[in-house]
Amino acid sequence: MDAFGTTILRIVEFILALGVLIFLHELGHYLTSKMFKIQVEEFGIGFPPRMLKLFRIGETDFTLNWIPFGAFVRPKGENDPNIPGGLSSAPPIQRLVVLLGGPLMNLLTALILLTVIYSRVGVPDMTRVLITDVTGGTPAQVAGMQAGDIFITADNQPITTASDLQAIVRNNLGQEMTFVLQRGDQQVTLNAVPRSDYPSDQGPLGISLSVPYRNGTALEAFSLGANMIWYQSKELFSMPVRLIMGTVSADQARFVGPKGMYDIYNQARETDQENAGSSTPAATVNTLWLLANISLALGVTNLLPFPALDGGRILFLLPELLFRKRIPANYENMVNLVGFALLLLLMVVVTAQDIINPIVLP
Repeated sequence: MDAFGTTILRIVEFILALGVLIFLHELGHYLTSKMFKIQVEEFGIGFPPRMLKLFRIGETDFTLNWIPFGAFVRPKGENDPNIPGGLSSAPPIQRLVVLLGGPLMNLLTALILLTVIYSRVGVPDMTRVLITDVTGGTPAQVAGMQAGDIFITADNQPITTASDLQAIVRNNLGQEMTFVLQRGDQQVTLNAVPRSDYPSDQGPLGISLSVPYRNGTALEAFSLGANMIWYQSKELFSMPVRLIMGTVSADQARFVGPKGMYDIYNQARETDQENAGSSTPAATVNTLWLLANISLALGVTNLLPFPALDGGRILFLLPELLFRKRIPANYENMVNLVGFALLLLLMVVVTAQDIINPIVLP
């Protein structure tokens, strides 16, 4: 296949992948609506204008629409509390669950993908230290250390964390040290002299460190996935505040639109293809990792308290849940309309940024 055909196929792949994640978000809203017998008038694949009606289940038309990104759900009486059997006339706790249904479905999808990833690559062994790279011309390279070696001891002291190793090495700068390393099924003993004068990006030995992975149980993979969901969610929720406070740069907190996500997806797919024959499973799950992060971002972003997002609609629910005093529907609809317009404007700006300054993975 020529380069043009490959690009078209990759674009179609990305549209389908992103579409599935957005479809699952809307499926969460649909299922929670049906759980409370709230009528749903339309479940659309893609965005209007409508191409055709696929089929009908109960009162819901399932449609295919011309704009290929994502999906949408149109509950009956979404913005009018005077329509019986509709979303807006439902009790506030039911509306809350329906609004949470989409983001929670995305978080569940991310959790499933992360569990699959950790089941495939293994779980990190936090009690061992792995060499991931050895810089040429450094004490480590001269001594014969290799990427993939695992430290056992340094000067007869057991090594269980990178900080253990770094502390021992710093106490012996300029002195010959003896290292015992695990290399495959064998143990090797090497001598090296850590330098006291070294480039800031290398360290005394000239090695990069990580933790090795081991085969884990399904429960361990699930637990790691859940921990990653919690950690990434905290990072995403705190990002706007950290950006305002200046603790993160604008580049680190950069918004990404469909064009930017496609650029990252394309690079992840190319990396996975290049590493297809690798014996290291972690080198071949870049696309799955990206999709898990996109799903997580969809879930968390939609929970942000901004008008038109699920989080913004939940914000309008709080006075009713806490004080049984409902904000007038016309005011809520107006604010959500303005919020939606601002989101569209933001999308235009972000897309322009993605075109002018494309994202390149390190």
